[in-house]
Amino acid sequence: MTHETRTAVVTGASAGLGLALAERLAADGWRLILTARGEARLKEAADRLGAEYLTGDLAYDPEHRVRLIALADGRIDLLVNNASTLGEVPLPTLADADLARLPEVFELNMRAPLHLVQLALPSLRERGGAVVNISSDAATGPYATWGVYGASKAALDQLSNVLAAEEPAVRVWAVDPGEMRTQMLADAVGEADAAEAGDPADAAAAIARLVEARPDSGRYEAKAFRDRSKEGAGE
Repeated sequence: MTHETRTAVVTGASAGLGLALAERLAADGWRLILTARGEARLKEAADRLGAEYLTGDLAYDPEHRVRLIALADGRIDLLVNNASTLGEVPLPTLADADLARLPEVFELNMRAPLHLVQLALPSLRERGGAVVNISSDAATGPYATWGVYGASKAALDQLSNVLAAEEPAVRVWAVDPGEMRTQMLADAVGEADAAEAGDPADAAAAIARLVEARPDSGRYEAKAFRDRSKEGAGE
């Protein structure tokens, strides 16, 4: 990546991991372009971090994706596809899944990230940039009721694999951040269980270290890039 001020586009940036990662990248001096659906929280985050932002629906508004990438004026060093949806809540078994709800999951979790990659690729190629596609252990593990969401993340993983093979000038990382205290996890497993999960800020810090380390394209667990200096303090 270039050594001038670097630009990152982060989706789902008003809460959870997306917000934590935006905060970390801002602290590291990145120029940020943020998006999410909710205006109030996104504006507050963008104003606080000195970021540019665009509110909109990534899943069903292709023009929003075009406008978002256009904000970068051809200077994108990092694209973080973080925005995603569980679909049906409570999560159903595959036997009970509403097939009519599948398109919304795959639109946001797989199709929108691919479109953003297509739009950003000219800049990413020129600048030796990178793509972070936020995955999940549900993409690889047989977790009951997580089938639809997991299938969408498995599809995103495979898009990452193929994109890496097709675009050698661009790093492409599918990253499993691990369980985090987010509203999405609470919606899936309940507030009590979600409260026991990790801090999104820790996952964000690990992903930022991955970006700086610039390993080969591939699938990574964020915990592999955690701050080892904290382990002696019981973390």
